[in-house]
Parts: sequence; structure tokens; C-alpha cells
Amino acid sequence: MHRGSMDTQLAHTIDPAHAITGPDEGSHFHFLNHLASVKVAAEGERSMSVVQIEADRGFGAPLHQHEHEDELFVVLDGELRFFLGDDVLEGPAGSIAYLAATRPHTFQVVSDTARILNVTASRTHAPRFDEMVSALGVPTDPKNLPAPVPIDPAHVAEVCGQFGITILGPPPAPLD
Repeated sequence: MHRGSMDTQLAHTIDPAHAITGPDEGSHFHFLNHLASVKVAAEGERSMSVVQIEADRGFGAPLHQHEHEDELFVVLDGELRFFLGDDVLEGPAGSIAYLAATRPHTFQVVSDTARILNVTASRTHAPRFDEMVSALGVPTDPKNLPAPVPIDPAHVAEVCGQFGITILGPPPAPLD
């Protein structure tokens, strides 16, 4: 499996004078068998990051929690299922899910494909989700969905831990 470098510099930072990132702009990564595009990188005093995720049916993150970051999912296209403790919540296109720091959660794409904005923010630390994406991801241009490759859960947990994300369990079970 190819892995991104811990030294990967996020190439895209939003220009405060323009404050707009175009549809194809950003730093694009093949990340855990989906496409992640960093649209706004947290840096300096910037208190949020924005990563667009494009994934196929069945994709799901491991069960995890962010130690310092609140997380907001905006479902642009498709449908997600969110797992929050014993609660299972549907997230069709247009839905917004707010997950406070330290709340264990995961999600899974239940439509054929999905496009999601993942916004992380913190009042106490600069968000590091975008850095974790670049550390685990493989830079790609043009932006496209990757061919699936084996994922090493121990490596994912180790890298996530370096960015304040604790892996608590596996992704949701495969869909029928």
C-alpha cells in the first residue's frame, strides 16, 4: 500500500483576499480507498479545516473520536449512515451532522456514491484532520477515486493518534 509522507506539505491554502476555493481546487489525496480533497487547510490562526470526501457505497471510517476537534459533516450528494453510540441515524443529501469533540462515531456510505464536506474546528487547538489526511493519503492529480487497496488498521491507528484522533474500533460491517 502506498502511504503519504508525514512531511507532505498541504499545497492548498485559501487566499484570504479571495476567500473562495473552486470546485476542482485543493490538494487531492487517495485516502483510505476514497478521494479526499483538502479545500481549506488549517494553519496559523485558522481555526478550521475543510476536506471534501468522495466515496463509493460501503466506504466507512473506523470508529473513532477526535480529542480536540468538533466535526461537521455536510452531505452534498448521496446518503450516509451515522453510528453514534447506540444511535444509527440516516443522513440523506442536504443533511448536516454535528459531532462534538470526544464523541465516538463512524459513518458509512449507503448510496452508490457520496460527496461530503468534512469541516473540523477547535477553540483550543489548530485542527489537524487535514494534516492526517495528507499523512495517510497519496497525492493525486487528476482527482479521481482510487482503485481499492488493502488498508493496514494498525498503521491507520498509529498515524491518527499522532493527530489527536483515537481509533476505537473497525469501520461498519460491509453492506449487503
